[in-house]
Amino acid sequence: MAFVITSPCLNEKAADCVEVCPVDCIKEGKDQFYIDPDLCIDCGACEGVCPVEAIYYEEDLPSGEEDYLAKAKKFFETYE
Repeated sequence: MAFVITSPCLNEKAADCVEVCPVDCIKEGKDQFYIDPDLCIDCGACEGVCPVEAIYYEEDLPSGEEDYLAKAKKFFETYE
């Protein structure tokens, strides 16, 4: 399991989460940040500092935000 960045991050990109991630698994995309689900260690550091409350544990995703996990996986399939 992993943490997922959801719609409140769209075009926000505050980057507080990037600064606290101990494994550097959060990368900037065109419209938002993404958490690499294969690298995330589920520490939760990112969730607590997100100013727009966009980060959720995968199993706790709000209704309507489920597509953001697939979006993150797709982002990292093509991330260079």
